[in-house]
Amino acid sequence: MTDSQIPDSASVSAAPVSAALADVLFAGHLDTTHERWRRLFSSAPFRFEEGLTHRERIDLSYDRLRLVNETVEAPQALASDPVELTAIHEWAGVVDPGMATIVSIHYNLFFGSLVDHEAAGRDLGEYVRVDRIGTFLCTEVAHGNDAVHMETTATFDRAARGFVLNTPTAGAAKFMPNTGPAGGAKGAVVAARLIVDGTDHGVFLFLTPLSDSDGSPLPGVEVRPLPQTASSPVDHCATTFHGVRLPFSALLQGDHGRLTPDGEFTSALGSPRRRFLQSIGRVTMGKLCMTAHSLGVMRHALDVAMRYAYTRVTSGMTNGQRVPLIAHRGHHTPLLDAVATTYAATLLQRSVVRQWDRATGEDREAYERLTAISKAWITWRARAVMTECRERCGAQGLIQANGIALQLASIEGTITAEGDNAVILQKAGGEMLLGGVDLKPESEIAPADRELTDPQFLQDLLADIERISHARAKARLRQRAASPLARWNATVTPAVALADAHVHRLAAESLLTAAGQVPSGLPADLLRGLHALFTLRRVAAHSGDLLARRRLTAEQVEHLPDAVDAVLGFLEPHALTLTRAFGVSETLLETHPMLSA
Repeated sequence: MTDSQIPDSASVSAAPVSAALADVLFAGHLDTTHERWRRLFSSAPFRFEEGLTHRERIDLSYDRLRLVNETVEAPQALASDPVELTAIHEWAGVVDPGMATIVSIHYNLFFGSLVDHEAAGRDLGEYVRVDRIGTFLCTEVAHGNDAVHMETTATFDRAARGFVLNTPTAGAAKFMPNTGPAGGAKGAVVAARLIVDGTDHGVFLFLTPLSDSDGSPLPGVEVRPLPQTASSPVDHCATTFHGVRLPFSALLQGDHGRLTPDGEFTSALGSPRRRFLQSIGRVTMGKLCMTAHSLGVMRHALDVAMRYAYTRVTSGMTNGQRVPLIAHRGHHTPLLDAVATTYAATLLQRSVVRQWDRATGEDREAYERLTAISKAWITWRARAVMTECRERCGAQGLIQANGIALQLASIEGTITAEGDNAVILQKAGGEMLLGGVDLKPESEIAPADRELTDPQFLQDLLADIERISHARAKARLRQRAASPLARWNATVTPAVALADAHVHRLAAESLLTAAGQVPSGLPADLLRGLHALFTLRRVAAHSGDLLARRRLTAEQVEHLPDAVDAVLGFLEPHALTLTRAFGVSETLLETHPMLSA
């Protein structure tokens, strides 16, 4: 279904508004960086294919990776450009979540790890041409979020001046990398403990060929396919090594650790844990990629659901009257809430990518934490938004060709990949309690003198929620407890609430900042309306705490539902204008049966 088929009499006049919103959503890159990938993934080779087996779908994803590689001028340059690298993720997952997964592994985790370490004169031509596909082996069966304790070893052989890669126990098998035969020859950067003369220097990465052109494992490499997952269709496997010999150049070196061919080890970092974190530092960029994937499929699903709401008709409550679904408050309310969340999440991601790209030295740790909690918050929000979109589309939302169901399943992978969300927020909350957060000061203006229509008042209330969580967690941390674990168990819930409150405030702040960057008039008013809806929902959920601490008046608490309803009434006529700003390709949308009938 094309734009002209959507019953929107204001579509022509709304186009400039959508364009202005798109410009701020994509930081001015929709027609440049993003257009390249939007156009590629809307082309015929990337259209959904019905009736494929699980293996056929995986094979197709690898075929498409090679098509993507024809567009990539230099993998190393792509891996070094956060804006370009996240942009490809925003469009790839919409058409093929499996392909998006292997694109992320090959260009970010594999090539990115090589870029982040010293070149050592390696010839990477076969990987550049994707004659051999790169993958990343870190997580082990027994070591996920505690990967620093992994058991795989790479023992230095002085006589051969190389390494011997081994999997010492069943629990040390590398868990879920895409090392199966699909896609042909593969190689990996493998995380293993560097052992020199019996001394364990910590975890480093080793460039390791895995299979030949037929996808058969090389000598000493054992690959066991894992049961099919409910997420993106990828050839997940358990991979082990048995006396695999590697050349000296296999070790990825840098300031965190260097080894001479004579076996002399030096490091600028005294802590093996810090060496490990620097070795796998590409995982932080991976969090940005997972977030970008989630944003792309979330915006696409919401655009589809909104268009469906304008074209699917139902009872208008009057005998014989038929109206589009969007006319019903019960239908458009959750969609508009989803729009507000999606705008806030997208704009937060833009801000985080900019900050990460500029981060240096001492700032790096703070930006890593911001990247982590943003990934957790956005991927969780994506799942909630896409679930709502699926339900608003009824049975049509279950059909994979309509572009929601398969992509919703892929979100489960982003929630777990590059760090489980729950663990991320627990770690971040603990760090923020120990000084890793700058709390906004309490406003000196009395709540009774402020209005719920004032966006700065709403922002101040979000800061209040953050401070309340911080104070509650601090109080728990100071309580006497039977053990450190008991103290942390008492603290963890408000600590996670602190991290969640922090990222909520930043997301809302990104949305409000954007309202000042678009042309005055309707574009700015719409962004302020989305900010109001997003923040009012959050304030309402915490109104008890805010009232108890006199940050809201009882009258304001009573008025919250009316304030939300007023914003919904303003936004509803512009719902399609808001989602058109997502820039989803009309060519792609026309392939969805529910929109082309």
